[in-house]
Amino acid sequence: MRWHRRPDFKVSLPLVVTLAAILLGGCGLGKQSTLSPAGPVAQAQLSMLYESLAIMTVIFLVVLGVFVYSLIRFRARKTDQALPKQVHGSTALEIAWTIVPIIIIVVLSITTVHYAFALGTPQTGKGTVQVQVIGHQYWWEFRYPGTGVVTANQLHIPVGEKVNFSLQSADVIHSFWVPELGGKTDLIPGRTNNLWLEASRPGLYYGQCAQLCGAGHAYMKFTVLAQSPADFQKWLRHMRHDTVSATTPAEKAGLALFKQNCATCHTIQGTPFHGTVGPNLTALAERPTIAAGTLPNTAEGLAAWLRNPPAVKPGARMPDLGLSQGQIQSLVAFLQALK
Repeated sequence: MRWHRRPDFKVSLPLVVTLAAILLGGCGLGKQSTLSPAGPVAQAQLSMLYESLAIMTVIFLVVLGVFVYSLIRFRARKTDQALPKQVHGSTALEIAWTIVPIIIIVVLSITTVHYAFALGTPQTGKGTVQVQVIGHQYWWEFRYPGTGVVTANQLHIPVGEKVNFSLQSADVIHSFWVPELGGKTDLIPGRTNNLWLEASRPGLYYGQCAQLCGAGHAYMKFTVLAQSPADFQKWLRHMRHDTVSATTPAEKAGLALFKQNCATCHTIQGTPFHGTVGPNLTALAERPTIAAGTLPNTAEGLAAWLRNPPAVKPGARMPDLGLSQGQIQSLVAFLQALK
């Protein structure tokens, strides 16, 4: 008989470290973590998660305890001379393991339904802010009814005040989610869903589309700037009465290029440009990112986007305008002046 040596199994240390880093990266309290709530909605959802986890932990420990007890109590012994007594079925046990899961499901359902209705009902009262959210492939439009303010990809909200969101889609199903503030509600074509959030502390929070919506889904992000009520009102006034002034030769050239290539799709408050196909660009220079979180809002980021949008963001509806390097620099100068 010929024996074959079993091949040695070697573990690659770099591979193990890489996989561990990827797995642990999903456990940290990062920019989009539901484990670091910054508002009452996120806190309520985290509490529900902990309650469910506690129930499941108790069930796990009970089952594990019965399993270990059975292994020890009914293990084979040297003194055993015959098979143990054979039994079939137990009415009491069958009733128990049917009723207990039903009770657990009912408890979890009551908690879930309570939170779902409480968090999905629009809030009323003094200071409540209304925001209409429209999801597009692949960017976000935010409208503030009654103010005339429209912006894109950066949402402004006042700290300590409830914000009602009416969620709509312009094309396919999207999902609105800001992990640190709560949410994750779908935007469905032809239907309006409601959601309310509140930020307990000022800061910049990160959100994104949580529903696969096409080639550019991973690049459909947005930011939420929670600021004091006074700063929020100041921002609203600024957005309503914003004016655009092109002073340098580069900015003037960029304004002319914008009028020729971009005005039919984009709006800028304080100008005759009122396109609605693409994102509203009012005060664009004040946003931390462009293209729905795809690139940093820098001269280099703007230039990369203007050079070839579909190459930067798969599925982007903005076409390659065929601009020269000089034209791109002029447009960048104009866009960076939108403050």
